[in-house]
Amino acid sequence: MSVPSAPPSRQRWLIPVIVVVLSITVAGGLLARELYRRPDSPRAADGEAMAPSATTSGGPSDKSGSVQVAVAPDAENHPQDDAVRTVLQAYFNALNKKDYDAWTETVSDARRSKTPEVDWHRNFQSTKDVNILLYRIEPGAQGTLRALVGFTSTQSLNEAPGDFQETCINWRLVLPMKFEHGSYRIDTVDGTATEHDKC
Repeated sequence: MSVPSAPPSRQRWLIPVIVVVLSITVAGGLLARELYRRPDSPRAADGEAMAPSATTSGGPSDKSGSVQVAVAPDAENHPQDDAVRTVLQAYFNALNKKDYDAWTETVSDARRSKTPEVDWHRNFQSTKDVNILLYRIEPGAQGTLRALVGFTSTQSLNEAPGDFQETCINWRLVLPMKFEHGSYRIDTVDGTATEHDKC
């Protein structure tokens, strides 16, 4: 006994409906992939992480030491982009201008207590930071943020890290951001989340 086929009228609209549903599903998947994809830091051909260059970042500072923090598209789409960029801008300007009081307004109480003014001036006497690029902003524990930042620093050899004696260093590091006193501030940096190479 043969099974009766669907009426011709049903067959005519069934195929277009399936095609439309499949098209919407594929388009939705592609859109979700673009929205939730987390791009990696720029990479060189050999896989080495690249430091930000003047063409992709804020470029060198002016004579006053002011720099512009550039933002990668991934970070720019984060809801806290402006808040993070503002504190980074103030932080690097304070370092370049050797303004300890301004610097303390950009860091957490815990970080400030670990860095007395005398030590701060001694450690950053010749340091100048340029080519600052905010790559990404991620959520951290207990309402904190983690900002992935790249920049270039120049300094005298006696102010370079003890294990990396160079006068020009490209840095990539994660800066923890803690909400204190009405704004996000840079907390104590975990050295394990830091990369660097010679300029």
